[in-house]
Amino acid sequence: MRIIGGKFKGKKLNLPNKEITRPLKDMVKESIFNLIIHSKKIKMEINNSKILDLFAGSGSFGIECFSRGADKVFFCENNIETINILKKNLSMFIDNNRFNIFYKDCFELLNSEKKFSSKFDLIFVDPPYKELRLNKVILDIYENNILEEQGVIIIHRHYKEKLEIPDKFKIVEDRKYGLSRIIICKI
Repeated sequence: MRIIGGKFKGKKLNLPNKEITRPLKDMVKESIFNLIIHSKKIKMEINNSKILDLFAGSGSFGIECFSRGADKVFFCENNIETINILKKNLSMFIDNNRFNIFYKDCFELLNSEKKFSSKFDLIFVDPPYKELRLNKVILDIYENNILEEQGVIIIHRHYKEKLEIPDKFKIVEDRKYGLSRIIICKI
């Protein structure tokens, strides 16, 4: 796995054990960023943005955002082995004051008493395919009011999964890439 664009383009990332995570394929990641950059339906800039990477794994999505100019990225991961890989990857590229790592289950994080100090321009949700509470995550994002007005949620799922997005969100893109399905929503 590598960084596909921006100032870290071509740099390789460390990956955790394949049984623990399901890495985001480079082709899918590139397609997501092409949609963000070129879609007229999505009006956001990665440059100077604040990103929340839920179920972060190796951090490839958040690090890609840094490579393309994001200001701050918050990573949420609850597996200690994966956290160690994430920290190793971040140490190769990013200044410590530009990211936060939450070693928590994302459901705990979204519903904890500690609220985020600001809203996010982009929230990336890439849970394991076996995770069935995705609608809860999306509703928690809405109820905790952590998405900027023009912000987007990007969801990565298996292409066969039937997914019901809460009606508080509007789907602006729904694409399939191999086994992956990418859904981009706005409030």
